Amino acid sequence: MASQKSCCICFAAMLVTAGLTVGIYFAVEAFKAIKSTGFAEKKYGDALKVAMQFFDVQKSGKLANNKIKWRGDSGLKDGNDANIDLSQGMYDAGDAVKFGFPMAFTATVLSWSILERGSRMNANGMDLLKQAQDSLKWITDFLVNSYPSKNTLYVQVGNADKDHKCWQRPESITDKKPLSQVNTTSPGSDVAAETAAALAAASMVFKKSDSIYSAKLLKYAKELFAFADKYKGTYSTSVPQAQTYYNSTGYGDELLWASSWLYCATKGKNYLQYVTGQTATDYANWGNPSWFSWDNKLAGTQVLLSRVLFFGEEDDSDGQLQMYKQTAETVMCGLLPNSPTATDSRTESGLIWVSEWNALQHSVASAFLATLYGDYMETSDNKELKCEGKTFKPQDLRDFAKQQADYVLGDNPNSMSYVVGYGSKFPKYVHHRGASIPADAKTGCKDGFKWLESTQPNPNEATGALVGGPFLNETYVDARNNSLQGEPTTYNSALLVGLLSSLATSSQSVDKSFP
Repeated sequence: MASQKSCCICFAAMLVTAGLTVGIYFAVEAFKAIKSTGFAEKKYGDALKVAMQFFDVQKSGKLANNKIKWRGDSGLKDGNDANIDLSQGMYDAGDAVKFGFPMAFTATVLSWSILERGSRMNANGMDLLKQAQDSLKWITDFLVNSYPSKNTLYVQVGNADKDHKCWQRPESITDKKPLSQVNTTSPGSDVAAETAAALAAASMVFKKSDSIYSAKLLKYAKELFAFADKYKGTYSTSVPQAQTYYNSTGYGDELLWASSWLYCATKGKNYLQYVTGQTATDYANWGNPSWFSWDNKLAGTQVLLSRVLFFGEEDDSDGQLQMYKQTAETVMCGLLPNSPTATDSRTESGLIWVSEWNALQHSVASAFLATLYGDYMETSDNKELKCEGKTFKPQDLRDFAKQQADYVLGDNPNSMSYVVGYGSKFPKYVHHRGASIPADAKTGCKDGFKWLESTQPNPNEATGALVGGPFLNETYVDARNNSLQGEPTTYNSALLVGLLSSLATSSQSVDKSFP
């Protein structure tokens, strides 16, 4: 029988051993967690590198340093009839039309992503900031040229009805493309204000690198906003052809959105008064959550103006800004799956799902806003979000965003990535003219349809394209003529880039002020 002393020594040894074992266990678990997080960040970073390439796929104009082998110069004479250069810009989707309204939205979102996540785009050896800035400038150069004089803005290049009766590469089109404009007698407050928002946001992106260009963008943004506010009307009324493709449901949201961005770019009290005055009473729709999209900017405006309050930029004695922030909170509470007010607009697997056409737009847009709002909370040390008595943290918003991103990247019932070129399984029959026709094929308007009807996968990969996505029952039909699910859009990519650039590092903070 062991002595009491030896038993104490044994017990002490057991404690040391147990302590080491527990310590090793927790160290291993911590390492696993770090490693897992690192793998997750690498996944999002890898996906970001892929997603960024779709902007190059969609470029019109003279393609210097062309990175997409199957793309070539196109639209070189666009704008000639009006003695302006509209050769640049980007095609909105799988066709060869340049729609100014969604293109400007693409530029605004891409600018916002760069302003908030620019440093993250260069983290972990990604070196993507310059690429994002170049893609943005390709659009803003077009937007600048589309505004040749005060109160005149060209908003569309090409006849969409005619274009959709053809199936040919943009490089093969030789017909003249008609131009559509808004002006004082045919107003377009929505498209003019969205263009103003894009140029104001982009002016901050280029403020340090090219101050002259930045000043030009801001000057045009101010003028376009004044035009949009003075001559009110929806552009799709003035340009009826647009109703079939990008019909605007109103312009009040764009006016508030543009004024918010102009405030951020100038700190002008007049722009802040605009979003808190009569225009807000008319159009802000406080207390009612909405979906952020190319057509409705209210949720984006609410999150952007929440930023002003989070970082104490302005006194809100009249409580108007607080109304925006409270509505943004309502939006966030609706997105969180465990919230008492969680929206039912989601699939069984948890994907935000609002409409059959281009379903993933709302998923990535919602997740994009959630990362921003969560980062604002984290940076301002405002760590609690109340949803009818239940408390959530910034990490909850980030977890929601990750769940949406993971679904898009392959964690879904189809085990399919909806981003072309990412993962081992992704759509091969994307509804995209250029991708579906061999680069050396000589086709006209009608004979190109044999490529639409071909049963073979696309000969060219539309790398980075985010397709429309699954139906509510989470099925996806990978067929080239299934434009409902299989057509990618440039503005989807802007939202995706914003989302992925947030998740590609562990950082959950932002700079408290824009440049």
